[in-house]
Amino acid sequence: MRLASGCTAVLLALSACSSSDSGASTASTAPATASGTTADVTGTVTVFAAASLKEAFTAIGTQFEAAHPGTKVVFNFAGSDALAASIVNGAPADVFAAASPATMKTVTDKGDAAGTPTTFVRNQLEIATVPGNPKHIASLQDLAQPGLKVVLCAKEVPCGAAAQKALAAGNVQVTPASYEQDVKAALTKVELQEADASLVYRTDVKSAAGKVDGVTFPESSSAINDYPIATLTHAPNSTGAQAFVALVESPDGQKVLTDAGFLSA
Repeated sequence: MRLASGCTAVLLALSACSSSDSGASTASTAPATASGTTADVTGTVTVFAAASLKEAFTAIGTQFEAAHPGTKVVFNFAGSDALAASIVNGAPADVFAAASPATMKTVTDKGDAAGTPTTFVRNQLEIATVPGNPKHIASLQDLAQPGLKVVLCAKEVPCGAAAQKALAAGNVQVTPASYEQDVKAALTKVELQEADASLVYRTDVKSAAGKVDGVTFPESSSAINDYPIATLTHAPNSTGAQAFVALVESPDGQKVLTDAGFLSA
């Protein structure tokens, strides 16, 4: 009887040790999950972005899809004011990247931005001319030459507001042949040689290398635009939105942007 009791005690002890080891093993091998990891990012991410971001954001979108297999980034590039109006009127989007704080304010004032927008890059104006600069434009003041066909961005869009600031800083009066609804439309007029010159961002001159020439001018320093970005309150894919903004603000995203000619924030 004593032997049996001793064996029973030993078996119970062994059983307890086995149970304890099993529990420790289970705890140490349990998979850890965290919101925002690669595995959590799925589906389509819809990004509304200023037209001047087209080339850089397209490249960042490719990086994003490679980092998160199975995802797709869909862009809507246009004038920031038009994009802001679409967002406050209920257009489904996950991220908004604007070319000025004023256009972002349209969205934040309506409570459509999730959190506080952050400035991720800045941009500066440059004069785009027809290749070879046949009109010999060398300064902002030259845009007032009689007979020169100049196009500008509409005053309500960021590139247009910046152009007005620069012209005022230089005390230059320009009567444009047309006002365009975004910077790419203004650039296209020069590319097609339907205009002699336009005030666009230096990133646009760089992206159109060979199709236009660029002329820098000191007054542009009076009209540098901050570019804010924000995830949106009613984002259909909030996890994807956060991941996209994180990539834009990461060293990899910033390299794409500065390589495109943007200024660091």
